[in-house]
Amino acid sequence: MSDKQVVSVEYVGEVALICIDNPPVNAGSAAMRQGLQKAVQEVNAAGKAKAIGLYCAGRTFVAGADISEFGKPPQPPFMPDLYNEVEASGVPLVAAIHGTALGGGLELAVSCHARVALPSARVGLPEIHLGLLPGAGGTQRVSRLAGIPVALDLSLSGRQMPAKEALAAGIVDRIEDGEPREIALAAAQEVVAGTLATRVTRDIETTADDAAIEAAKAMVAKKARGLNAPVQAIKAVAASTLPFDEGLAAERAAFMACMGTDESRGMIHAFFGERAVANIPEKKETPRDVQSLGVIGGGTMGSGISTSALMAGLPVTLIEVSLEGLDRGVATITANLDGAVKRGKMSEAKRDAALAMLTPSTEMEALAEVDLVIEAVFEKMEIKKEIFGKLDTICKEGAILASNTSYLDINEIAAMTNRPQDVLGLHFFSPAHIMRLLEVVVGEKTEPAVVATGFALAKRMRKVGVRAGVCDGFIGNRILGHYLKTASYLVLDGAHPDQVDKALEDFGFAMGPHRVGDLAGLDIGYMTRKRLESTRPAEERYGGAIADKLSENGWNGRKTGKGYYVYEGRETLENPDLNGIIDAVRAEAGITPKTFTDEEIVDRYMTAMISEGARVVEDGIALRPVDVDVVFLMGYGFPRHRGGPLHYADTIGAKALVERIETYAKEDAHYWQVPALLRKMADEGGNFDKLNKGK
Repeated sequence: MSDKQVVSVEYVGEVALICIDNPPVNAGSAAMRQGLQKAVQEVNAAGKAKAIGLYCAGRTFVAGADISEFGKPPQPPFMPDLYNEVEASGVPLVAAIHGTALGGGLELAVSCHARVALPSARVGLPEIHLGLLPGAGGTQRVSRLAGIPVALDLSLSGRQMPAKEALAAGIVDRIEDGEPREIALAAAQEVVAGTLATRVTRDIETTADDAAIEAAKAMVAKKARGLNAPVQAIKAVAASTLPFDEGLAAERAAFMACMGTDESRGMIHAFFGERAVANIPEKKETPRDVQSLGVIGGGTMGSGISTSALMAGLPVTLIEVSLEGLDRGVATITANLDGAVKRGKMSEAKRDAALAMLTPSTEMEALAEVDLVIEAVFEKMEIKKEIFGKLDTICKEGAILASNTSYLDINEIAAMTNRPQDVLGLHFFSPAHIMRLLEVVVGEKTEPAVVATGFALAKRMRKVGVRAGVCDGFIGNRILGHYLKTASYLVLDGAHPDQVDKALEDFGFAMGPHRVGDLAGLDIGYMTRKRLESTRPAEERYGGAIADKLSENGWNGRKTGKGYYVYEGRETLENPDLNGIIDAVRAEAGITPKTFTDEEIVDRYMTAMISEGARVVEDGIALRPVDVDVVFLMGYGFPRHRGGPLHYADTIGAKALVERIETYAKEDAHYWQVPALLRKMADEGGNFDKLNKGK
């Protein structure tokens, strides 16, 4: 794409209008930067204009850097230099902001001399989500315009700030409605007339705010412990009290301290991964038209799925077997939508409109005309088979029949119908109206267009769909079932559940495995172990005895007030009976407990996760390693800065992982086995990233 196509200049009287047209989001690519630099230089050299109106074509202002340039040699002009040149322009620039001005886009806007935003515009500095910080003057110019607290907020949260808030903060000077070109022209004409003031941001002094800096440090120490980018972002913002060029140099040093780190590489991998998982074999298929949804089951999952569908504008018919259950489901959905209103995710009017699209019923026949049905009942094959047999006779031709099963065989469920081509798994994660992951499970006979429809539904419901093959637990729960055995073995052999949890939380997990078990309900794991009991090999060491005893005592976690921990209100306390149970199980098994360091706990846990992840790719259950990574990032609380288990594996190296597994195998040769894929990578010098790229 040539400069003229990306950036153009037109003159209207004493105003020069510079238009950036770099679809789809006017990213700050090399062509855009070169075109903008040339345009600013030419307008200044021509001497015809007294003001410049800068605006963007399409749906947004500059929405950030060009992500396709990540990892490639940078091309001049570099953003910091370009924005300094924009700021130094002898002809003042006023930016008209519509859509989003994010990252390098906001940094461009604040290097201009005035800013007018549309009411719907949003601004932000989201670099923290990539393990980075603003590197083209963002921390310096936003601090000068809006103050240190606002610069810290935007740099550390990565959130998008609405136009009204940006106006109140001083980031934008005015809000106007209309077309970006007309707003840019009118604003520039006001600059010429002297009725819109312009400022050179570097000439503004930042007001020191030591209290805000210290509060940010305390917050980061608590919520982002061990992360580098937030610490560096605070340093950069703090440097905004220095003379401008010194502040810019400090920001650049902080930015470079983040570039190329494992943290940044992990977060960039996560960012691209969310987009890569949409690249499926069925991508070119035309999805079926879904204008209405049926949900069977008004429990936690069914209510959450219904809530998510209603928020996406889809009418939902909710089915429960009893009026009591139906009322409970409707009440849960209503509470979920009320919560969305309180969080500012939807207006009261939209909440009311969503509830009006909910049709509760105790009759399965009410599903006769819906386009897609999601079964979300108890995790028992007999129940699901019975439901799908009924759906086959009730639902219209072409309707898609989906199960929200977490583990069970979709092919076996589909066999209960005369339309297995229309059956697939849609495995939502709890709470379904909040969690973004959706495993789209493809059966042997699932039609490609049905798979494409599952992904289209995920997109409409603002979820990240990941394609999974059929096996017990699909991608996430299959791997989970394997590595949780390591947690059990660690406790059997001498570690304490609390030590295991804390070691993994320090590694970056949102919650340790025992806290997660308590949250999900220990009865779920208990039922799964009992379901698979007959399939467990005789040589496999059984690790579930402690969890079994907790569940058999009726201590199933948070919902019963007691599990691995005791729950009193919002407090999590020690379970005084836990140590006795652990000691009894160890004594019965003849185990003499030994000590484990936190590092040993993390190494064993992660090696088990990586091993089964490799086998899931080997078996074709996941299309690529990145699909495994995204499942764990989106659904299992895996630390985002580590990029996912298989990305993290590449930071260890295949050879080192094989050596670890072979060492552990001396204790338990059945559990610790080297996956063929991992051994091949160790022998050939490969890694999971090369597999993602098809190498």
